[in-house]
Amino acid sequence: MADFLTAVSTRKVKKEEPLIQEVKSLSIQEDVVSINSTESALEALKNQPSRNTVNAVLSYLTTEGFSLLLPEPLNASIAHQLINDTIPNYWRTIKDADEVSKLEKILRNPTCLGHLNTRLRSLIQDSHQKKAPGEARNTAEHIADALQVLILVLSRDETSHLVLQDVLAFGKTPTQRKLIWREYITQVASGRLLSMAAEAEDVLKKSDEAHQDANWVADGKQYAAWLGRNIAVSLERNSDNEEYLAAIVELCSKSLGLGYTDHIMSALVPTLIGSGAIERLPDLLSQMKTFEQRKYHNAIVAFVAKKYFSTETASKDDAPIATSVTISSAAALFSMLIKDNDVLKEQLVTSLTRSTVPALDDSLSARRSVLAALAKDEDKLYTLLEGLIKMFGDSVYIRHTPVVQQEALSQTLAMCSGYVKRSQPMFLTMMAKSTHHVNGMSNRIGAASTRARFLGIAVGVAISKMVDKPELQLKFELEGSEAEEASWYQRLTEVDDKIGEVTNLATKQDTVASTKRVQSKPKPPPKVSKASGITEIQGPRVVKVLSDSEDEDADLIVYEKPDSDPEDDTDDATAINRNKPTAPVYIRDLIAGLRDQENYDRHELALATAASLIRRKANFGTEVIDHLEELATLLTGLQDNSELEGFAQQRQQALIAVLLAKPAQMAQWFARSFFSGDYSLQQRIAMLTTLGLGARELAGMKDTSTDDLVPAKPDFPSKQLPPHLHKMYAEENKAPTVAKISSSMVREMLSPMASQAADQLSGPNILKVRTFSSRMEVEKKRHKPIPNALAQIVADNFFFPLTGRWWLQIRANNDSIYASTHLLPPFLQTLSLLLNASGPNTLALPQMTREYWDLLLSVRGLASKDKNILNAVLFGFLMLLETNENKERVATEQGKELMETQAWVRMVFEGLGAGSEEDERVRVLAAGVVVRCQEVIEKYQRRLAGELMNY
Repeated sequence: MADFLTAVSTRKVKKEEPLIQEVKSLSIQEDVVSINSTESALEALKNQPSRNTVNAVLSYLTTEGFSLLLPEPLNASIAHQLINDTIPNYWRTIKDADEVSKLEKILRNPTCLGHLNTRLRSLIQDSHQKKAPGEARNTAEHIADALQVLILVLSRDETSHLVLQDVLAFGKTPTQRKLIWREYITQVASGRLLSMAAEAEDVLKKSDEAHQDANWVADGKQYAAWLGRNIAVSLERNSDNEEYLAAIVELCSKSLGLGYTDHIMSALVPTLIGSGAIERLPDLLSQMKTFEQRKYHNAIVAFVAKKYFSTETASKDDAPIATSVTISSAAALFSMLIKDNDVLKEQLVTSLTRSTVPALDDSLSARRSVLAALAKDEDKLYTLLEGLIKMFGDSVYIRHTPVVQQEALSQTLAMCSGYVKRSQPMFLTMMAKSTHHVNGMSNRIGAASTRARFLGIAVGVAISKMVDKPELQLKFELEGSEAEEASWYQRLTEVDDKIGEVTNLATKQDTVASTKRVQSKPKPPPKVSKASGITEIQGPRVVKVLSDSEDEDADLIVYEKPDSDPEDDTDDATAINRNKPTAPVYIRDLIAGLRDQENYDRHELALATAASLIRRKANFGTEVIDHLEELATLLTGLQDNSELEGFAQQRQQALIAVLLAKPAQMAQWFARSFFSGDYSLQQRIAMLTTLGLGARELAGMKDTSTDDLVPAKPDFPSKQLPPHLHKMYAEENKAPTVAKISSSMVREMLSPMASQAADQLSGPNILKVRTFSSRMEVEKKRHKPIPNALAQIVADNFFFPLTGRWWLQIRANNDSIYASTHLLPPFLQTLSLLLNASGPNTLALPQMTREYWDLLLSVRGLASKDKNILNAVLFGFLMLLETNENKERVATEQGKELMETQAWVRMVFEGLGAGSEEDERVRVLAAGVVVRCQEVIEKYQRRLAGELMNY
């Protein structure tokens, strides 16, 4: 065995050096390395650098005359090493240190932004991949760090300006500079970074890793506002370099693809006005393409209308129409934009004539400012007048256009006629005698809609007074509110707004901002120190008198301490609150209590007494009238932060009381606020509920299903479950009140026709099995006729503002939230309730019927996809047929819509399967609509046949 282990050779080792040697620290070794070139900087970054080495590299990369901007291999390698290796290792250490400013400057170029985007994409893809339990990696930290670095690079409003300066400074040729700038635009303005940041934010929300709140780079609106400020700063620091201006124009053109044009302009215009560089905006627009100029100009008009004129209310009192500094300043802005720009002038004419800007139709002051700007160009003013007259008298326009748009066109025509009268009276006379105006007046006077006829009369009389002799002027006998409004239209012809100073808009903007800050941040209540201390006693003091003769008080009766006060259950004197709040008796105290959400007792008491206080003081003095809009804004935006019991019911009571204090004015306010402002779905539904219930109360209707929303007189309590059990079994009372009213009305209207529907249509089981009362019994339960205070104001203040603004929103955005399954059903139910509450004798009922019928037919596609919308649409059809008692007029004026409705509802009825309770309810409604349609068709079938010959 020893042969197997034979020594081949031997060697003797001399131990001259110790086995353990002292090695200098890595940081000391690397400190010796000097960074004097790009290659050395890259080599240092690759060799796991220390903190001092990283600082030295960053210092070298930020030296004057160096940038990673140029698309060179060495620059790309450095950017890749920084973003994928150095920053992930050192970001948590240096993000609060001085190196952050150096890092921001280094990464502020298209090369580094592209690498940041690539790293985010790879991390997001890695987070979505499924891995084995042992191979899983937590990428949330790295994604959060990359997002923070991206926010750092894009944090400034002058980021685009600084990048453009570097492009012009380091670019070697015009072609290279253009390509580098286009790469930056592609990353920033095309939505590449925005979409990637939003996806990264979504990954962070789903992960367990703690992260910051949603950042602005992932929010499209805030990102668009940042982009608008960047464009404004670039324009503000504009030089005479044509290449610089061309680059900004290219950035603006690409920004249109984001889809947030309104938000871009809402940040760009105020920034330019505040810095005094607004005069450079026309030069920017003139360099853009025609369609881009129109799009940006429409956004500017919409911004001005919403920013400066959104809270206006057109007063039609018998007083001269006052001038406004804000209108003159806005006119100066529009005049500056359209000066020497025929494209924008034509766009303004089109906007006033064809309602291409919804916000413009909703604001008289905005139209006044636009007209004042156009009045400087007589040719465009004459073109506008001719287009307005043609559109105003067009029969198709009169029949199918919402009343809100017709009113806006009428007001614009009256003001434009006044401007033309002052500049060229002969041209106005020629247009007043033209065929378009004469035939248009005939179409207006012969229109089926009462409102359309009145607008024709008001505008016709106003124009006639300007061009005809006194004995030849048009004269119509109008009474009451119509006479006042007609005289207001005549005063519109006297409006002559002048061009002011654009800088005044900056002052107006600051005033609005400060007002919002004051309203949004109420003064906190004074803090009460809980520390024990010496309290100074004020008022009379109780002094114990010691007497030697105690027998003198022996005949006095000693009373025991009352034990009914729960505050005395504790021995701690500091815990007893003797300063309980009292119910407010003034509106200013009510407002203060509603804002004081820090004081629970005061806030709860203010909300509980708001409705009764507003109703009690509505008709006494002007205390409520002076604070109506403030109360409405405060109550609508109120949040249940303290989880008050009955919060929704008490707030709804208060909102209804605010509406009833001045119905005409506040109905328009609620309708306008429903389609504007930053409100939640619940708050918007509360506005609809306010309009629906307030209208029914004005009409004198009593709703047993909504008694909890109307303040009742104190009553002796009857037998009731304990509070916790009553709350449990009374959940059904929390259903939306509009839906509850519609359900009760459906049962009431379908009861008399149940047997008839079952015989004609082989109706659903609910119609065959259930027993309904006879028509005579139903008639006995109906209330006696009472005066309807709603009928005179429902059309112009409740109904038409809702339908008109809905059409404007849908035409501006097909995917609007107002066509969603959350808001569309209560919106349609509210319109149905308004139509029913107005009654069959309302003068504007034909026009209301026409607009509502067109609206219902337009949402049939949405109704086929959602049962809630379908239910609301069928209820609307049923309400139309029930409210219009004059069935002959329905057959004559709405014959085509009637036949189309019957065919579609019958198809819906046949397509619904029986079984579920929801399908049964929808089948009941569909059966009722078909029966009502059939009644009209059978009675007036000859007239309908003649009406449909040309269909």
